[in-house]
Amino acid sequence: MASPEKSTDFGYRQVNWEEKQSLVNQVFDSVARKYDIMNDVMSFGLHRLWKHIAITYSGVRLGDSVLDVASGTGDLARQFARIVGACGQVVLTDINQNMLSEGRRALDGQGVINNVNYTVSNAEQLSFSDNTFHCVTIAFGLRNVRDKKAALHEFYRVLKPGGRLLVLEFSQVQSKCLRALYDTYSMRIIPRLGQLITQDRDSYQYLVESIRKHPDQDALAAMLEAAGFNAVKYTNLTGGIVAIHQGEKS
Repeated sequence: MASPEKSTDFGYRQVNWEEKQSLVNQVFDSVARKYDIMNDVMSFGLHRLWKHIAITYSGVRLGDSVLDVASGTGDLARQFARIVGACGQVVLTDINQNMLSEGRRALDGQGVINNVNYTVSNAEQLSFSDNTFHCVTIAFGLRNVRDKKAALHEFYRVLKPGGRLLVLEFSQVQSKCLRALYDTYSMRIIPRLGQLITQDRDSYQYLVESIRKHPDQDALAAMLEAAGFNAVKYTNLTGGIVAIHQGEKS
């Protein structure tokens, strides 16, 4: 008897394991051009504050090498490039070429070019050597990764000893009252905003569903520890709407 095909979640749907990657690509192909606008509208601009706080937690210094996975339009990479300076390096990766092109366009337009490189790369199988980077970051991208455990092992592999992983991601709201408000807003309003601004309700329906399928704070911390990270901790922002997870490679 043939074994059943492996499946995984795509929002609330179960899809074939091999199909998820192409479905996620379709989502970001659709929203790439208006991704930043939607982020500002959906979060009331808070995503910029969350990213700024994440930068301060990174410990990145002048001369460091940074890998920004699922970099999207390059919000974190832009700030990292200024911190590491001309003697450092920032590498933007994304599995989606359109998102990576948007990031390159944004950074080139602001003159951030000398210490920045771009490559299409799958978080589950990064195209970099062992012990390469002082810091690996992924912001609002881990929940879209098909095999999170594989990705975390890859992040560990490419970090230098003593290097740090920083994960900024939507998480579990802590207050019951805030959770009720947030659930109503995210499930009922965000898909409508997606339709209004990008003419794509389905992609934003997937994105809000993917938040609810993502591991909560403690579960994700346990996954970092299982991947080999030490000094694992997390910090809730805005009542746990998002959380910053940190881990270090020994």
